Amino acid sequence: MMTRRGLGWLSEAADLPERCREVWADDPRRPYALPTGRLFDVVVLEQRIGVETFDQLERHQMPVGPVMADWATRQIGFFLFPGSRAPFDRTLASESSEPPTYRYLGTNSLAVVPGPMPLSGDRYTWLRAPAKRLDNTPTHAVTLAAMLVAAHELVIRADRYGEALSRRTADDSGKGTDRDQ
Repeated sequence: MMTRRGLGWLSEAADLPERCREVWADDPRRPYALPTGRLFDVVVLEQRIGVETFDQLERHQMPVGPVMADWATRQIGFFLFPGSRAPFDRTLASESSEPPTYRYLGTNSLAVVPGPMPLSGDRYTWLRAPAKRLDNTPTHAVTLAAMLVAAHELVIRADRYGEALSRRTADDSGKGTDRDQ
């Protein structure tokens, strides 16, 4: 659940902050489109990579800001301090020659964010709701980029292992036993 300070900060990103707060007061589950680039940027990842990235950041107690999910489009959005693109891109480039696919929403973009109190079955939910204003520390962008690369590689390896295991299982099931012959 979002804190009062988190709600205040997030609604300030709206073109009409008071209108945003009115909408959420009327229906705290309702998503709202907010412009990015002024109070926050958002890095959007495919769901599997995004959830694994979030899980690794949490598990290793690394810095992470608000994180939202759009379950219908299967995307996860990580909030960063505005203007974090350069350190994020630099870190991705230094960590991998083939970085995973992502979208960076900065100036002149919109992000549909969950309301302050979504339910678990809602299309838009918070994995980590805003609790306060984002800090202007480059560690969030750098940590997110490094963990994104690690999570991407982990998912690729898990997929390869799953495929190899399926082939071995299929091969073993076709051989039969001595009693079958």
